[in-house]
Amino acid sequence: MSDRLYIFDTTLRDGEQVPGCQLNTVEKIEVAKALEELGVDVIEAGFPISSPGDFKSVVEISKAVTWPTICALTRAVEKDIDVAAEALKYAKKGRIHTGIGTSYYHIHYKLNSNPDEIIERAVRAVKYAKKYVEDVEFYAEDAGRTENEYLARVVEAVIKAGATVVNIPDTTGYTMPHEFGEKIKYLIDNVRGVENAIISTHCHNDLGMATANTISGIINGARQAEVTINGIGERAGNTSLEEVVMTLKSRYKVLNIDTNINTKNIFKTSRLVSNLMNMPVQPNKAIVGRNAFAHSSGIHQDGVLKNRENYEIIDPTEVGINESSIVLTARSGRAALKHRLEVLGYELTKEKVDEVYEKFLELADKKKDIRDDDVVLLVDDTQRKERRIKLDFLQVVTGKSLIPMATVRLDIAGEKFDATSSGNGPVDAAIKAVKQILKRQVTLEEFLIQAITKGSDDVGKVHMELDYDGVKFFGFGAHTDIITASVEAFLDAVNKMPVQ
Repeated sequence: MSDRLYIFDTTLRDGEQVPGCQLNTVEKIEVAKALEELGVDVIEAGFPISSPGDFKSVVEISKAVTWPTICALTRAVEKDIDVAAEALKYAKKGRIHTGIGTSYYHIHYKLNSNPDEIIERAVRAVKYAKKYVEDVEFYAEDAGRTENEYLARVVEAVIKAGATVVNIPDTTGYTMPHEFGEKIKYLIDNVRGVENAIISTHCHNDLGMATANTISGIINGARQAEVTINGIGERAGNTSLEEVVMTLKSRYKVLNIDTNINTKNIFKTSRLVSNLMNMPVQPNKAIVGRNAFAHSSGIHQDGVLKNRENYEIIDPTEVGINESSIVLTARSGRAALKHRLEVLGYELTKEKVDEVYEKFLELADKKKDIRDDDVVLLVDDTQRKERRIKLDFLQVVTGKSLIPMATVRLDIAGEKFDATSSGNGPVDAAIKAVKQILKRQVTLEEFLIQAITKGSDDVGKVHMELDYDGVKFFGFGAHTDIITASVEAFLDAVNKMPVQ
């Protein structure tokens, strides 16, 4: 029994059956080339008889891809097999994947047949496909709910007929890991001639156990795993390629099973499939989710910064992610903030870090995630405290049917000054109040507001250009309250002017 596991990717067939995720031929070729670069052994390119588009995709993918086996799905129907063979005529290595339902439900309710006839049809389909290609895979649909004794009869018959791979699908995602593993082991132990074929897994995720079932099947002798990128597929999806591959890699000392996958291409392939199929990857998705290598808890962040393996069993670079993400939130500690400041090039004293940290906690209570731009602004804000003119208090009343009014208190060299003014908007009212206190003839030449990111709760940035005695002074401010940011930007420019 080989310790080499073959990766059979069905993203372009089973994965594409998700409503709204259909790709055109050009997009399918792009995915197929990415799968080739990733190192998958078999690409199931489509179900040729199902539509002209699927037929064309199998043809074009066969032309575009060099070394992986190109597989076409069929039912146990001669016409299906004829069309699949025609679609595969340009494949360097072609495989026909034919099969039929074997569970009680499928035999009696779907196919209106009986167990013996099903075996006859299965054998006939394999022999017919064998006329076209040497590599024939047979699938026993709903094998997960098929009695092991009968399933063994089917598998033995199709191997004898020439099947090189036998697929044991848990079509409905019904089995438990120990049950699926026992099913594979039963076949390995009881099917005569099983050494002449590869046993394959094809597990669905209806109960959230697709990867666990697949690994259990591999442990018990399966040497091909049928998977999709990001675990996409009908209903709750298929077994995830990245989860199986990284489980084998992470636990190699225990399992001692290799794949041909270049794991450093996993993340970019995941994003390609997600973007082309318009199917976002859930943030907490194992291996490729946005939060898979993100840490927001202060305890976890401190542990990861001291030694990555404290909280990570996979080095993110192994799957093509540059580094772990230390996500700054209200739960983050000083260690995480200090690390981020250092990454951004700030070398602050402990006292200054503590001061920035207090500001950080205030901002973190207002917005979910703190980004690098926010951190830069926090440092600037603490440095602003050292300026001669500081904003001490701001209150604005505004609304559709109200005259905007602003009350401002400034701290000028330790002395407090108040003023109230109206304006044609809340920012105008606040700036006029500031001007009343400062009594300087300054002209606002340019006023620019922009959001750092897209969220309505994010920090807004304000740039101002003031003219004072013919000289230009530039000010900058940032805050979750855009009026406060505007006043800070105005004062930032004023603080750069000569003292009167």
